[in-house]
Amino acid sequence: MDTEEGGKELAERLSRYIKGELKKANVTYEALAERLKEHGFQKETKDSIKSKLKRGTFTATFFVAVLLAIGKDGVRLGDL
Repeated sequence: MDTEEGGKELAERLSRYIKGELKKANVTYEALAERLKEHGFQKETKDSIKSKLKRGTFTATFFVAVLLAIGKDGVRLGDL
């Protein structure tokens, strides 16, 4: 697996992880957008979140903000 393929695979895994955690927390994309505003993500919308997760393109800052917004206090790397 080359670096580009590995990066794409990791992005897909992170996206699936976030989607799974949102489902566990019973948080919709719309509710997440509101919660993210508390963490400095004022421009996020239901659609922008949906697009990021579909593409798997988001920053580490966004990833951490999502976890904070849903009340997750840690991540085991093996779970990713």
